[in-house]
Amino acid sequence: MSDDIRARVTELMPGIRRDLEDLVRIESVSADPARADEVQRSAEAVAELFRAEGFASVDIVSADGGAPAVIAHKPGPEGAPTVLLYAHHDVQPENDHADWDSPPFEPTERGDRLYARGAADDKAGIAAHLGALRVFGDDLPVGVTMFIEGEEEVGSDTLPALLAAHQEALRADVIVIADSGNWDIGEPALTTSLRGLVRVDVEVRTLTHAVHSGMWGGLVPDAIMALTKLLASLYDDAGALTIEGLHSQPAADVEYPEARLRAESGANPGVEWIGRGPVVERLWTQPALTITGLDAPKVDGASNTLTPAARAKLSLRVAPGDATANALACLTATLEKNVPWGAELTVTTVDTGEATQIDATGPAYDAARAAFTEAWDGTEPVDMGVGGSIPFIAEFLEAFPEASVLVTGVEDPDTRAHGANEGLHLAEFEKVVLAEAFLLRNLGAL
Repeated sequence: MSDDIRARVTELMPGIRRDLEDLVRIESVSADPARADEVQRSAEAVAELFRAEGFASVDIVSADGGAPAVIAHKPGPEGAPTVLLYAHHDVQPENDHADWDSPPFEPTERGDRLYARGAADDKAGIAAHLGALRVFGDDLPVGVTMFIEGEEEVGSDTLPALLAAHQEALRADVIVIADSGNWDIGEPALTTSLRGLVRVDVEVRTLTHAVHSGMWGGLVPDAIMALTKLLASLYDDAGALTIEGLHSQPAADVEYPEARLRAESGANPGVEWIGRGPVVERLWTQPALTITGLDAPKVDGASNTLTPAARAKLSLRVAPGDATANALACLTATLEKNVPWGAELTVTTVDTGEATQIDATGPAYDAARAAFTEAWDGTEPVDMGVGGSIPFIAEFLEAFPEASVLVTGVEDPDTRAHGANEGLHLAEFEKVVLAEAFLLRNLGAL
């Protein structure tokens, strides 16, 4: 049967790719209100693909004014498990077209990749699910529910309402979330942990209004001095965080070569790594704080005055096993303790998202590891952490605590999701489709 599945996937790939390219041409940028019609058109195109596969029910749904999602169901044999296949049809903004080597919404093959916005993240997730289903046609080994979200790239704000409104329709024994990636080309992975996120705006004020730097400099601290001193207090000399009370934990024992780190991070040759401990722990299972924005007078045209107020946006990645409430409290307490010279401090929470830690044990995970190993010709999958955040995974775990949640995906270290020249590695994509077909077969045999 394995050879039959392999042959069938190879036969199906041209059609799967055509469907993927058709989806990619739809500019479903959920962050752009001017393209709301495109997001709707994308949902309708996805729904039509499911109808063509003979799904018993296909519905376009939304909640609380959110973007359209698609829920579809196709039954399997009596007594077989039900598998929920998740992906999202909305995409990130393409930003400056000049940064792209080809038009961002016109799929273009160069070398071993297909380039376009959404070619990987995450319309390839939809295509991978469809490809695996087409292998079996109407003889599915399991019951399948498709859930294709339409607002993942803007934070999945209405996802909890969708899960609550359609809980029975979405209930499943196994949930496969195709929104992550693999360890490397030729090395599959299951994502078993993701960091959470706390974002805050920090304002420091030292004056009620700007004053002459010659008249008052040397006595009165300006806000930029106070803010930079405050921000510097959050790190020690090695760049490790000084915020007390945050959680850290070990990561998988995975080698991350120096040359690969330099190439994938884009770090300048002379830049030193910050923090302490194994590289993958610093990237996956330790907290990290990034200063993502500053509000202060621009250098060009700056006057000789003491700046009365300055702001910074802080992005705190929360380690698996920690809670955003704790992380926010620890960060706020450290800021309040370290604000210098009696400056007035204001901390405003922007948003939060919980970390995820998956206990990747049990029959469904055994079935997945066997499927991946078979699809990659004997290479076993890595249990991989992800330093970024996908908060909706925690919402799935909370909504369906009895389900086994598998986090997979089509991305690789050079996918460049969210950036210019996002690209899908075509040979790896075929292995992803093959692995999911093997997974459905294996789950049907449980």
